Amino acid sequence: MRIGELADATGVSTRSLRYYEEQALIRSERTPGGWRDFDSSMVERVVLIQHLFAAGLCSATINELLPCLEAPPEERTGAMEELLAQQAERLEAKRRDIERELDILRALRNETALPGHAA
Repeated sequence: MRIGELADATGVSTRSLRYYEEQALIRSERTPGGWRDFDSSMVERVVLIQHLFAAGLCSATINELLPCLEAPPEERTGAMEELLAQQAERLEAKRRDIERELDILRALRNETALPGHAA
């Protein structure tokens, strides 16, 4: 499958697919003419990568997770669960920071509101 076909099958731009390949998230063989030739299994992998990016993970973390996700359940070591738990905690901490910042902004608005105007 050529890169354009993979892009069509996944809804991911060819530019993103080239980036994924550069980051070793996906792989292809080269034809004698130099074209990328992707195995059809890359469709499912690209969709999975998209979900992981949507969850806020970076390409390095995704690269760590992919072997765990592709291993049969009986061969998994628990490393994936630990990485996912770490990422969930990172996002929870970010949410707490955002809530704290919002609380400060709301307080400042209330303190600086003109008389007779609701903040």
